[in-house]
Amino acid sequence: MHDLVNVDHKLLHKPDNEKVFQNTPSEHKPRILLLYGSLRQRSFSRLVTEEAARLLQAMGAETRIFDPAGLPLPDSEEATHPKVAELRDLVQWCEGMVWCSPERHGSMTGIMKAQIDWIPLSLGAVRPTQGKTLAVMQVCGGSQSFNTVNQLRVLGRWMRMLTIPNQSSLAKAFLEFDDKDRMKPSAYYDRIVDVMEELVKFTLLVRDRTDYFVDRYSERKESADALSARVNQKSI
Repeated sequence: MHDLVNVDHKLLHKPDNEKVFQNTPSEHKPRILLLYGSLRQRSFSRLVTEEAARLLQAMGAETRIFDPAGLPLPDSEEATHPKVAELRDLVQWCEGMVWCSPERHGSMTGIMKAQIDWIPLSLGAVRPTQGKTLAVMQVCGGSQSFNTVNQLRVLGRWMRMLTIPNQSSLAKAFLEFDDKDRMKPSAYYDRIVDVMEELVKFTLLVRDRTDYFVDRYSERKESADALSARVNQKSI
């Protein structure tokens, strides 16, 4: 490492397999928050989300679904608004999330985006989404598309979340539910099973190791520089 002249070697930590797995696994159920992006009475993104929640529960997870009805547009109200506070409390509670949106005009709905926009990157010293797992899904009124899940992936990365590789896009969603609003057997349903199974596995893998995974050289360096500046200022 002699040629790494720009690195502070005291703050450069070699990733260590022992440190990755040093924490005792938590015994509580994985906590998963599910968001959907439509307010229609028969919302297919909500129906898919409810199916996903049933699957997650069968796999041993604890789930909560946020109802976006009544959530104000971003910045139109203070963060103390009851629906905003409810959403933010749920985000802090969860260890993983599911985002499911209809595709409208080639993109996610404004209702979906508004929920994500109300989730801050930081709340004081807490980053409520950093290091948490995320699964993305979309429902389509016509042929299958991946515009919305691709956009949700970008947002998940921006929110510093671990977005799992698998995803679901449901084509012609109106054909996939029976008269009791339960999803019919199909390859689309099997894909949702796959996605939820993968989400639970990734959540179990990372939830006790998030602090280690998101511990970054640049932030350790910044913290050390800030501490040095503060100490030097006090000594003047």
